[in-house]
Amino acid sequence: MGSGSWATAIAKMLLEKVEHLHWYVRRQDAIDDFIRMEHNPSYLTSVHFDPRRITFSTDINEIVRSCRTLVFVTPSPYLKNHLKKLKVKLHDKFIITAIKGIVPDENLVCSEFFRVVYNVPDENLAVLGGPSHAEEVALGRLTYLTVGCADNNKARAFAETLASGYVKTKTSSDVIGIEYASVLKNVYAIAAGICNGLKYGDNFQSVLMSNAVQEMNRFLRAVYPIDRCVYDSVYLGDLLVTGYSNFSRNRVFGTMIGKGYSVKSAQIEMEMIAEGYYGTKCMKDVNRHYHVNMPILDAVYNILYERISPSIEIKLLTDSFR
Repeated sequence: MGSGSWATAIAKMLLEKVEHLHWYVRRQDAIDDFIRMEHNPSYLTSVHFDPRRITFSTDINEIVRSCRTLVFVTPSPYLKNHLKKLKVKLHDKFIITAIKGIVPDENLVCSEFFRVVYNVPDENLAVLGGPSHAEEVALGRLTYLTVGCADNNKARAFAETLASGYVKTKTSSDVIGIEYASVLKNVYAIAAGICNGLKYGDNFQSVLMSNAVQEMNRFLRAVYPIDRCVYDSVYLGDLLVTGYSNFSRNRVFGTMIGKGYSVKSAQIEMEMIAEGYYGTKCMKDVNRHYHVNMPILDAVYNILYERISPSIEIKLLTDSFR
């Protein structure tokens, strides 16, 4: 469900194991181009697909009706609008969310959204996480993914479907923790980008990431206190790859802000969704309930939404680090 770069990468991984996919794509002209060119016309154009192994549709109801397992990869700000068209019940489907974002207005991570709004039980909800740039999956570079689900058998079955010579997988029961970590790492990647745009060096970036993982851990302990190791790849690894890589659209967005772009002009020039922009506001709202000490989140929020000067806000942040 979705046709961006990460959706395309997941389709590539799945088609190495399954014979056929159903694929929801919003626009018919995009489907026509995909079938004609045998690749996604807009994202990861180097990845070849056999259109005979894919049933495309612009009708979300047709796709949901045809499939027992649904993988949602639409950007979080658009998820509600896509689902407004839905008439088929979801409660008996196995839903995997590969959306590293939070649903705006609802302030719910995606699995919670499906559980609360669509009555999908926990055992039918899974999350796909881990450090995984779609561009590197397209190149067949070694990638580690984690499938989180309350039902370990279902998690293991989907993890085995994704696994290949270049994709290693494992399972977890920490669905909520993985999702919140994936939202926060986008916020921290924006912070890293802002600092990069302001010409802070690698020495400071390492201190920023060190403080970010501590901040993430404080929040996860407050919102969902289970026994987890925040240094596992699905938490710290995803944070590092998003904070440091030039493939990271959140880091690129932050760099533009640090260089003096307005939020609107940065969004227009990128032509892609930086989910951390929306995640920053949602997490700020969520944390009003938990009152966790989150100075990096607060700094990014002040820059993006209160229009505080990035140089002033980051200077105040550096004074709080040790």
